[in-house]
Amino acid sequence: MATLAAPEPTTRAPRPVPYLPLVTYSLIALCVVVFVIGPVSGLDPFYGGGAGRACAQTLYYRQWGVIPAELLTNAPLPAKLAHLHHCAVGAGGLPKIPALSVLTAMFVHGGWLHLVGNMVFLFVFGAMVEQRIGPLAFLLFYVALGYLATYGYALFESGSPGATQTLVGASGAIAGVLGAYLCLYPRARVTSLIPLLLFLPLRFPAWLVLGFWFAVQWLSVPATDPTVPGVAYAAHLIGFTGGFLFACLLWRRPRAASKRNAGHC
Repeated sequence: MATLAAPEPTTRAPRPVPYLPLVTYSLIALCVVVFVIGPVSGLDPFYGGGAGRACAQTLYYRQWGVIPAELLTNAPLPAKLAHLHHCAVGAGGLPKIPALSVLTAMFVHGGWLHLVGNMVFLFVFGAMVEQRIGPLAFLLFYVALGYLATYGYALFESGSPGATQTLVGASGAIAGVLGAYLCLYPRARVTSLIPLLLFLPLRFPAWLVLGFWFAVQWLSVPATDPTVPGVAYAAHLIGFTGGFLFACLLWRRPRAASKRNAGHC
């Protein structure tokens, strides 16, 4: 007796190609390159050592970093108010455009620990956000949140001693990425290292990890001394809040629109 059977498939369905977050990786690479060739890394002998290197770092921050008071007036501060002191003598340099310094400051960092900390957060959370919203939208989002966080911080510090302190780093933009991640993937599991548990890697929901991070930033703002250079916690809060709201308004899909994403949002 003959029977009929469905033919065996000759080829298997192609597996989905893993997404390559080129914008995220490019931002990380650019930050690393800028840091390595600058005077802060200590790797370029051109800048010398001792007082000469310290002066080069001060002028480097002054040229490429952000001074909040300059953003509100759109004009560079006098050397004395910008804390340049003796380093300003014969400094020269390119004409500084305060609005453009917001962009350049996103690629300048204050030390190896500052750089590595920021890049780890961007690496962990940036790829998923870029995949969700697309590379061009992610790049525009990143830059826009950097500007939002920096100008918001300038308004927050207006009239205080912190308004004349130089601000560098990508923390404001990266905080926006964290906020977007929380909106888009609140139930995703995030691997975290807990110092109190001997840095054991544990996995927690994103809402718990990022919610704890936000709480730490919030509680740190009142404890910050505006006369001493330090971490701009207020910029982190502004960037995070802006990123969360932008992502929820522009890219978060309704729960019923896609069953596949129902577990994420």
